[in-house]
Amino acid sequence: MNAAIWVVSPPRVETDALAAALSIPPAIARILVNRKILTEDAARAFLYGNLDKLHDPYLMKGMDRAVARIRDAIARGEKILIFGDYDVDGVLSTVMLMKALTSLGAKVDYFIPERLTDGYGIKDEHVRIPVERGAALVISVDCGIKAVEFTARAREQGVDVIITDHHRPGEALPEAVAVLNPVLADSGYPDGGLAGVGVTFKLIQALLEKAGKDAGLPHYMKLVSIGTVADVAELKGENRLFVKHGLMGLRNVANMGLRSLIEACGLSNRKISEGDLGFRIGPRINAAGRMGMTDIAVRLFFSESPEESLSLVEKLDELNAQRQKTEEKIFNEAREKIEERGLDKKYKCLVLGSPGWHRGVIGIVASKLKDRFNRPVVLFAYENGKAHGSGRSISEVPLIDLLEDCRHLFLSYGGHRLAVGCTLPTERMAAFKETLNPLAAARISEDSLKRKIKIDGPLEFAAVDERFLETFALLFPFGVGNPKPLFIADNVEVISDPQVLQRKHLKFLARQNGRVLEALGWDKAEWRHVLRRGSRVSLAFSLMMSEYLGQEKISLSIEDLKV
Repeated sequence: MNAAIWVVSPPRVETDALAAALSIPPAIARILVNRKILTEDAARAFLYGNLDKLHDPYLMKGMDRAVARIRDAIARGEKILIFGDYDVDGVLSTVMLMKALTSLGAKVDYFIPERLTDGYGIKDEHVRIPVERGAALVISVDCGIKAVEFTARAREQGVDVIITDHHRPGEALPEAVAVLNPVLADSGYPDGGLAGVGVTFKLIQALLEKAGKDAGLPHYMKLVSIGTVADVAELKGENRLFVKHGLMGLRNVANMGLRSLIEACGLSNRKISEGDLGFRIGPRINAAGRMGMTDIAVRLFFSESPEESLSLVEKLDELNAQRQKTEEKIFNEAREKIEERGLDKKYKCLVLGSPGWHRGVIGIVASKLKDRFNRPVVLFAYENGKAHGSGRSISEVPLIDLLEDCRHLFLSYGGHRLAVGCTLPTERMAAFKETLNPLAAARISEDSLKRKIKIDGPLEFAAVDERFLETFALLFPFGVGNPKPLFIADNVEVISDPQVLQRKHLKFLARQNGRVLEALGWDKAEWRHVLRRGSRVSLAFSLMMSEYLGQEKISLSIEDLKV
């Protein structure tokens, strides 16, 4: 067992006041306070907030100009080209905006570059696409914030451009009709954490409200929720409302393609969770882009034929299975290199590459390696003289900042605090490592590389009663920015022989002060060597709620334990 440091949040004075004001269990109030939700008003908004809490889309700088130009295009019968990205966020942003513009009477087309041939983002040479297709207006979704040259060239060709994005800008902004991006310092928008689908939704919100058709807005929440979770956006503010209400909407789906996808994921006739979005639905949509066949995912959401929908979903399933196999192979190769060479002992940021690696999946593998070695990881696929990189980082290290200081080496780069992408000539890889390693060594503390388990506070088994569970359910959905609460329970007795499930999970019965609960350790089969019936343990755990034979079942998901 890898030793982890348990960090238990200390009690705060606000907890009791919040518990009394809202009539909620103190353990729930403590969770809210740990997430910096300190006042009664903030707590009520978090627990009970509805869609009337959505911000006015016109608070975002450029929204008025974007809406005016789009309405002009519709009135004049001009063709609008949506330029999207190949990941879940970009695909669903494209689908949403196409549906919204079509409902307003627009002539709409779309273009999404292929990951394996075009790479990420809008390139200068892409200006030929709107020209060849006769479009007078291009709207980017989930990309374009660095498309300065494209925008200038498009304007010379008589094509206007509207940028909607959520990534960091470069040194200059495109001179577009409007740039909608909540991360810009002067955007004026109160919520800077939106994913690409969130920014697209705000544009749709403004357009539909202007046209008096805003009653249809909640329908878009389903796709917004999938894109937000898949893009690992923080589940705070509007993002949390999007996902919370999108999950409710996914209980009743009219879109034939989405319904077929939900069925293929085994999620029919059951409550869909944020975990299902991130680990079942999202990866199947993503697989199309990762394996170079993005068009399949877009077509699925416009399919009106049960046969076609089923065929497209089966193809996505097949691509996802290919993706998983490829991913596992690369993960094992990279892990062996790291362990054999002791790279995790030498470097605070791991950088590896290979000409045999599929660049469509290296981001997922980087994420898994990041979790295993608890440090930032950047993986590269070498192709035709170029190194295509994808990186993931731990919460304490803003990886994009490290890349910023290596930018003189890149042909292109971008991303977020915890996820980045970059491209450079293969011959510059040595220079990249020579530049990055000292930066990482200086900026990343040893303490940040120690695995830590942040615990919200103690929770006795007996306290998990009906009232507690009703209030606990209001904390959903969980994700980045609103992590699943972790509790600690001491003096727990193991009262059954631990069972290994599927050769990798562990299950046992745990008892504390007479209350017995089932405990599951996911990917913790190695615990069988230290755990036995009669062991006394302290548990770091989260709560799992599931349905079994129509009854709600409560189990413990064990994050860590100490014998």
